[in-house]
Amino acid sequence: MKYEFHQIEKKWQKIWEEQKVNAAVNGGDKPKFYALVEFPYPSGDGLHVGHPRPYTALDIVSRKRRMEGYNVLFPIGFDAFGLPTENFAIKNHVHPREVTKRNIARFTDQLKMLGFSFDWDRVVDTTDPEYYKWTQWIFLQMFKKGLAYKTKMPVNWCTSCKCVLANEEVVNGVCERCGSPVVRREKSQWMLAITKYAQRLIDDLDDLDYIERVKIQQRNWIGRSIGAEVSFKTTAGDEMLIFTTRPDTMFGATYMVMSPEHELLKRWEDKLTNLAEVKAYQEEAARKSDFERTEMNKEKTGVRLQGVAAVNPVTGEEIPIFISDYVLATYGTGAIMAVPGHDERDWEFAHAFDLPIVEVVQGGDVTKEAFVDKDENARMVNSGFLNGLSVKEAIPTMIRWLEEKGIGREKVNFKLRDWVFSRQRYWGEPIPIINCPKCGWVPMDEKDLPLLLPDVKSYEPTDTGESPLAHMTDWVKCTCPKCGGSAEHETDTMPQWAGSSWYFLRYMDPHNKEALVGKDAIDYWNRVDWYNGGMEHTTLHLLYSRFWHKFLYDIGVVPTSEPYAKRTSHGMILGLNPRNFANLDPAEQEKLVAEFGSEEGAQKHLTEKYGEMAEHPIVKMSKSLGNVVNPNDIVNQYGADTLRLYIMFIGDFEKAAPWQDTAVKGSKRFLDRVWNLEQKVTPGSAYSKENEASIHRTIKKVSEDIEAMKFNTAIAALMTLVNEFYDKGLNKADYQLLLKLLSPFTPHIAEELWEMTGGEGLCCRQPWPKYDVSKMADAEKTIAIQVGGKLRSTVVLPADSPDDAVVAAALKDPKIAKQMEGMELVKSIVVKNKLVNLVLKPKKLDKPQE
Repeated sequence: MKYEFHQIEKKWQKIWEEQKVNAAVNGGDKPKFYALVEFPYPSGDGLHVGHPRPYTALDIVSRKRRMEGYNVLFPIGFDAFGLPTENFAIKNHVHPREVTKRNIARFTDQLKMLGFSFDWDRVVDTTDPEYYKWTQWIFLQMFKKGLAYKTKMPVNWCTSCKCVLANEEVVNGVCERCGSPVVRREKSQWMLAITKYAQRLIDDLDDLDYIERVKIQQRNWIGRSIGAEVSFKTTAGDEMLIFTTRPDTMFGATYMVMSPEHELLKRWEDKLTNLAEVKAYQEEAARKSDFERTEMNKEKTGVRLQGVAAVNPVTGEEIPIFISDYVLATYGTGAIMAVPGHDERDWEFAHAFDLPIVEVVQGGDVTKEAFVDKDENARMVNSGFLNGLSVKEAIPTMIRWLEEKGIGREKVNFKLRDWVFSRQRYWGEPIPIINCPKCGWVPMDEKDLPLLLPDVKSYEPTDTGESPLAHMTDWVKCTCPKCGGSAEHETDTMPQWAGSSWYFLRYMDPHNKEALVGKDAIDYWNRVDWYNGGMEHTTLHLLYSRFWHKFLYDIGVVPTSEPYAKRTSHGMILGLNPRNFANLDPAEQEKLVAEFGSEEGAQKHLTEKYGEMAEHPIVKMSKSLGNVVNPNDIVNQYGADTLRLYIMFIGDFEKAAPWQDTAVKGSKRFLDRVWNLEQKVTPGSAYSKENEASIHRTIKKVSEDIEAMKFNTAIAALMTLVNEFYDKGLNKADYQLLLKLLSPFTPHIAEELWEMTGGEGLCCRQPWPKYDVSKMADAEKTIAIQVGGKLRSTVVLPADSPDDAVVAAALKDPKIAKQMEGMELVKSIVVKNKLVNLVLKPKKLDKPQE
């Protein structure tokens, strides 16, 4: 009987759906387990093979948990607001809602095609008004608690998307989504005060089961540092506030730098004699992103303020003030004291502008480079009352001095900035705030939520930076809920990150119309037990959702201060680079070698033509390279179970792995062997004696490897077991055990074979097998027999046989008996349960009698 995977997979997917095999219930006697994967953005391209890797991993874990007797919640949904859909709608003159609906339908078909055990009754869609009603509700609570506020500030402006981007959405100076240049503009923006939670976001990582690199990335992004806030007087009569982590070096501060956007510059305009030069530099800085401005290796630029200087509070000397784009208005106080002797960036700036460099920490040569060591050997010099102290001693000494003088204090600072929450686009959640000329910003009445998106004729963002909603005058005009006067709706929308900051809660109670999650549901599910997602979301979604959850905890909506007990991450699936010589077809390779003289010459040509990326044979999949693999193609050719098996067998789950079409066939061959093995099954209701030890070892190995996300080695153990079954034979109990272990990995074939062998019920509902350590050792061992260190034969003996019994059995072996002719045994070496080595020598001949 042939393995007809198409019919088999459709058959079992239909049965699972009809019987609601994977539906979770809110309550009951079973222990609960909540597994979560990052819900996808439903793009027009559909799933690619990168999506199934994390989904299959937690599907395996979830299926195993159900077999272990847990009530498993393994949900899915769609993070469907966002720029790509809106841009597609603009280009093709179709409503984003229609695009989203079509894309979700396609994604749903593909996810079901792969046999994932999602609870399809709990699907959420962030663009559904019944969903974003609660996103808006959370925003209102933040506004009422002072965490949502509007302020004018310099922002990242994408020149193509024509909207504001969060710092996290600017990568290497360009828009993360479209790759267009990002410039600075000053705009009035809604902000969320995530910085008020910065310390808790760091501290609470200690108690979470997150992989260490995730914790490190979050701590570095939040960027906690302890230092001093110090006030520097200026000749204009104002004071400049700075933050420094090195107050010990204040005697070496020879100039100051402020950001081009610093508020004091407007106040000093009548005092600056080079105002035109200052304004020209400000305009130049506005065209750069934060990333470009803060690159360490970029040329240092700036303008010295003529007419205003600062006074070093510890030396009393006047020092110049510069504006430079490497200082950001949004970080710290927007101004720094510069100590070129002991800071690399300050040293480079001082050299560029011929400024004095004073050594205040001994140990280096500040004429050649900044000396930045802070160890015990680094001692203070040229620093008055700090002289002779170590850096560690000097920092608290200086802070005490500053506090005594009333010009400074110890302060904790964070690199994390408040979250820019406004987007000047259409396809996002409307912000439920009303602007009243009399009352200011007023929250909408909660009973009027959701505030629906209106239908608009054009989704095009405006060049002025206003949202397309601003043109909808009938929608914009409204009544102030506070005073009853004429007012206007806010026309900015929320960023895509809003809906994904709490979606895991809605899965617990997706149809509740009275609350974002009911008390019974949240009390039962509590929080996510295991969350798997990409490393690229560590400083965006993961941080934002932890922040929202802590807020909801503070206002009594959820019972835990953290949303996820455990977080793991997966490596990317990479593709072959079609622009690398090694991946070209032989005819093309031959042609290039003939033209450029050698393989090296051909590769050099490809690098010149396509850039440095052509040097890499394995790269990230992309449409532009044409190396994206569509899972539908693989399923059509080999089946969903083969795809699931291959992406789990491809390599270490936490590391990137290259996709190879030829290797997929190997996974299909294994499933063919499992299928054909059914023909060799003999009757038997208990594990066969020949296979019992291997079976118990395999149960242990597979069980432990699933929990450790070592899916590739779990599959290798199953392959080994199949090989042993072919070698030793197997009975029905042996085979059905194999099917239970395979069920989480390849559920369709496991169900079909379970049914074919007369298994009761569904395979996926069977108890997960248990191993017995006492039965893991073989009753018999195959002992290698060596003569003089060379393998000559083998003998099968009871495990742990005495040494003399092993030697006796070896000497009786026919091959060894032949070796013994004319020889005698000098000594024997036995390695318990593994081998015996016989050392022989020729027999002495008896001397003839005289």
